[in-house]
Amino acid sequence: MPLLLKLSRLVDGLSDLIGKLAMWLILAATLISAGNAVIRKTFGTSSNAWLEIQWYLFAAVFMLGGGYAFLRNAHVRIDFISTKFSDRTRNWIDVGGIVIFLFPLCYLMIVEGWPLFVNAWTSGEMSSNSGGLIRWPVYLFIPLGFALLMLQGLSELVKRFAFLTGQGPDPLSHTGPSETELLAKEIADAEKHKLEASLASANKH
Repeated sequence: MPLLLKLSRLVDGLSDLIGKLAMWLILAATLISAGNAVIRKTFGTSSNAWLEIQWYLFAAVFMLGGGYAFLRNAHVRIDFISTKFSDRTRNWIDVGGIVIFLFPLCYLMIVEGWPLFVNAWTSGEMSSNSGGLIRWPVYLFIPLGFALLMLQGLSELVKRFAFLTGQGPDPLSHTGPSETELLAKEIADAEKHKLEASLASANKH
């Protein structure tokens, strides 16, 4: 189990890194969308490539961010039911969900998605829109995204068995602040610093 937990931490680190990179893709998509709108309104011109790169980036965030969401327990849960169970019961339910539902789904999507990528790669498939992009990068997100999700599923399975055998903490514990709470705190701190800076500037004058 110690070796498996070490491997689990490595997978968690990979998912965390990819998740943080995906956040920058959201920013890139936003900037491209805003820039494209400004250019279209100002100069009356645009390109399908700029439109398509936006949904390419969205596809990357959506597909590649699944493992990160699983790592952070940010996926949808029926909390009003799960909170009525004991910690061990909730972890056993997760084990069943990972093995019975998650792994088969990931395997199916990898097996079905890989030929789409290979065909697009070998044929040089392009968008049917004028000035559109090549298609293989977006097809690659399907098998790659589900492979990363399956890898994180293995990590989560290890952590749940570690807890159930008394060799690790409860991975479903919600004792710490949530992602939303952390974000709200960061915004509140930023607003506080902004207000303090404004007051300091006003006092100087």
